[in-house]
Amino acid sequence: QVQLVESGGGLVQPGGSLRLSCAYTGFTLDYYAIAWFRQAPGKEREEVSCISSLDGSTVYADSVKGRFTLSRDNAKNTVYLQMNSLKPEDTAVYYCATEAYLCSDSPYEYDYWGQGTQVTVSS
Repeated sequence: QVQLVESGGGLVQPGGSLRLSCAYTGFTLDYYAIAWFRQAPGKEREEVSCISSLDGSTVYADSVKGRFTLSRDNAKNTVYLQMNSLKPEDTAVYYCATEAYLCSDSPYEYDYWGQGTQVTVSS
């Protein structure tokens, strides 16, 4: 059974860093893409990064490119989102999600979701 569990959120000051984790079971990254989404109050859910099952390549939203890095540890069945130079506008609930093979920027294309982890960037 496909399951995803996010962790690592918390409160951090502007300019600080956090590393989010998404532990997954029931599939391998040979067949599923994993994406990180975030949703702030009053905002649409948006994709911030995704890793494809085709070649392991990653994509990033323009708003986070150069600050966030997605990586994976197959031995631990975990995908990470390293977030550096955090800004108040990064405050949101962060979710990991998966679909077969290909990344999509639409949350409606994803079949399975974690419960989310809160990231708050504030002084």
